[in-house]
Amino acid sequence: MADLTAYSLDFGDDFRGPELDRSKWPPFYLPHWSSRRAAAANVETGPNGLVLSIGQNQPPWLPAIDGPIRVSSIQTGAFAGPLGSTIGQHRFNPTLRVKEAQPTERLYVPLYGRFEMRARMHLCPGQLAALWTIGFEDEPERSGEITIMEIFGDSVDAASAELGHGIKAINDPSLVTEFSAPRLPFSPARFHVYAADWDETGVSFYLDERLLTRVEQSPAYPMQFMLNVYELKPSNAPSPRLEVDWFRGYRRKAAA
Repeated sequence: MADLTAYSLDFGDDFRGPELDRSKWPPFYLPHWSSRRAAAANVETGPNGLVLSIGQNQPPWLPAIDGPIRVSSIQTGAFAGPLGSTIGQHRFNPTLRVKEAQPTERLYVPLYGRFEMRARMHLCPGQLAALWTIGFEDEPERSGEITIMEIFGDSVDAASAELGHGIKAINDPSLVTEFSAPRLPFSPARFHVYAADWDETGVSFYLDERLLTRVEQSPAYPMQFMLNVYELKPSNAPSPRLEVDWFRGYRRKAAA
């Protein structure tokens, strides 16, 4: 196991309750650009943990701009400007305007720490599962992304998969995108622990406690978590499923 003696548990969820804990995870994907109704996640919790999937009749979350993409996502914060403004988290298209005003929620928005998720996923081509952080974006340039895990179903075969991880600058001029997706000999359909250790100097990425890489740059502002599955194009394939046993966030202890 990872040596966590230098850390204290800051946030955790094993998703065993009968419903998603809304004090930790609003179940809407960037609802300010769409609406809570269109962006609502298909989510289950219970004895086996969290399951995110795409419902049979679930609509595309933002068809006018993002096409047929359907997504189920939970996140640990929300911030956007007033109706009609261009202020909002993860503004991935310059035409985006706030369509539905949202309450500001800072449920778990840490600055630095170690973060771990034990999960498995079932993905077909045209599907995606991911765990990433985004800047809270209370200032527009605070928009960088730390991708802890990003797996496309197209990359998965019987013996391996491509595991995306790294930093994306998005609209942060202080960052440079440094992202890779090496093919690794593992099966995403089995449980693995995906982790990142983020400090003032950089971010280290891990799979089952094995160091994959370290990026020597670091967003210097609080970030929230995004946990999601996507269907990127219409398909007759089974729904993507992301099954999460637990998620944990740790804060480094102050020096004695």
